[in-house]
Amino acid sequence: MSKEKYLNLAKKSNWLRKKVLEMAVNSGAGHIAPAFSCIEILVSLYYGGVLKIDPKDPNWSERDRFILSKGHAAIALYAILADLGFFSLSDLDNFTQRGSNLGSHVENSAIGVEATTGSLGHGLSLGTGIALGSRMDNKNYSTLVLMGDGECHEGSVWEAAMFASEHRLNNLTVIVDHNGLSATDVLSKYLDLNSLKDKWEAFGWDVLTVDGHSLIDLDNVFSKIKQRSSGKPLAVMAMTTKGKGVSFMESNPIWHYRIPIGEELEIAYKELDMSNEKR
Repeated sequence: MSKEKYLNLAKKSNWLRKKVLEMAVNSGAGHIAPAFSCIEILVSLYYGGVLKIDPKDPNWSERDRFILSKGHAAIALYAILADLGFFSLSDLDNFTQRGSNLGSHVENSAIGVEATTGSLGHGLSLGTGIALGSRMDNKNYSTLVLMGDGECHEGSVWEAAMFASEHRLNNLTVIVDHNGLSATDVLSKYLDLNSLKDKWEAFGWDVLTVDGHSLIDLDNVFSKIKQRSSGKPLAVMAMTTKGKGVSFMESNPIWHYRIPIGEELEIAYKELDMSNEKR
C-alpha cells in the first residue's frame, strides 16, 4: 500500500468515527461501539478499491454484493454510502427519524444497501444464496458478508457455512468482526467460541486472520480475494476492539447501546481529534 493510500484511508476512518458519533448524538439512537469495531474493515472495502460498485448505478448487475449481517452497525454503512454519493449526505441528519429510510438496523430501503439485517444469523444465509445465484447465472461478481463473532452463536450461521462449503462457493467471503463481546458481556463468560479459525476450517472454509484495525494488513488480505485459486469459500477473522478509538468505550460491554453525553462526549471527540493528529 502506498503512503498516500494509507493516509487517505486513515483520514477517512477518523472522519467516519466522528460522523458516527455525531449521527448517534443528534438522533439519540444508533450503536456506536459496534460500529467503531468495524470502521477500518468498511473503509478498506468501500474506499480501498475492493468492492466493485457504482453509486451512479446502484443496481448494476455486475456489482459486488456486500451484506452487513451485523445490522446494528448500520450507522457506519449509511455514512459511507452517503459519502460515496448513493444518497445525499443531508439524509444522514434524519437518521432513525420519522419518515427516514435510515433505520437503526440496516434497511434496504436505503440506496446501496443490499439486504435488511439486524436479526442476527441471517446475513450469511442470504450471502450464500446470492453467491450460488451468481454462479448459476455465470456472473463474476463477489459476495462479501460482514458479521459479528457473537452472531456465530446462531445455528443458521453454521447451516449456511456447511452449504457454502458443500457447493464450493469460492466467490463468497465472510468477514468476522472478532471483538470478543456481545451486547451485554464478554463472549468467553457465557458461551466461549474458543478458536473460531478452527471452527470455520472444520466446516471446509479457507481461513485467514488479520488485525481488523490495520489498514495495511486489511488491504493485503482483501486485495487477494478475487485472485484466489482455491475452490473453497473464504472466512477472514478480523481481530478488533469494540469501541475502538474512544478509550472508555473500548472492550466495555456497557457501550453496546449507550451514547455519550456531557463530559463523556467531550472526551470522545478530543480522543478522535488526537488520533487524527498522530497520522
